[in-house]
Amino acid sequence: MEKLRILIPKGRIFDNVSRLFAEAGFPVALADRTYRPSLGAPWLDAKIMKPQNVGELLEIGSHDAGFTGIDWIKESGADVEEALDLGFDKVRIVAAVPQDYNEEKLRSKKLVVATEYVNISETWLKSCGYQYRILRTYGATEVFPPDDADMIIDNTSSGQTLKDNGLKIIGTLLESSTRFVVSHSAMKNREKRSRIEELVMLFKAVLDGRERVMLEMNIPKEQFESLASLPAMRSPTVAELLGDAGFAVKIAVKKHDVPELIPKLKKLGALDIVEYDLRKVVV
Repeated sequence: MEKLRILIPKGRIFDNVSRLFAEAGFPVALADRTYRPSLGAPWLDAKIMKPQNVGELLEIGSHDAGFTGIDWIKESGADVEEALDLGFDKVRIVAAVPQDYNEEKLRSKKLVVATEYVNISETWLKSCGYQYRILRTYGATEVFPPDDADMIIDNTSSGQTLKDNGLKIIGTLLESSTRFVVSHSAMKNREKRSRIEELVMLFKAVLDGRERVMLEMNIPKEQFESLASLPAMRSPTVAELLGDAGFAVKIAVKKHDVPELIPKLKKLGALDIVEYDLRKVVV
């Protein structure tokens, strides 16, 4: 059986991806100082790699699938297929300058722009008509201004680190999140394509399960009509209670609806309401 070769990123993305695998049924085991985690399935072969390299390694066909931010796919220009937007690690790629810079000052000189995103930055800077020189960085980009750079182009989730370093955002170049991406060659292989589709189904089930809870309740017969239009993924699950006392009802609902829904159910006559988390939801 040919293994599906998967790249898992180092750094901040690793924890979210390893948790996703574990909840999908593939616990990640990684010994200290190694780059070859076990994923608990004989058909999966994993390697740890920097997210910046994932797209290009998939494009050349040395691996079949991987996880990385869409920012690094855009930066590398890698020709890969996106299988699923996981929604993890949401960031914006932004341009930021010292607080005392205005547009007139930006236009009056050849800017030194510090960034890890050389290609994304080049496209944006040209479209803005700035004169510039790009200085490639390797982390801690926010410390370059004002001594060593006039502008940085970097990723941020809240913008707080930029503010703490005396910078203000003047433009958003891209919004990014972690994606499950695959190589074209893997998708042309029938067995690997099937395995990839299985993983996508399981990942979606985990993500959907995180967003929903199950509510169980008993509804007296006389109140059933008023509760007949309960929210549910498709329709409520209903079973008669012993002794013709009413109905036992289950509904899977969005977590954010629960604070308003439970008091409403109680007022309409629902009894013995129980809420519990879901592991996976397959639709």
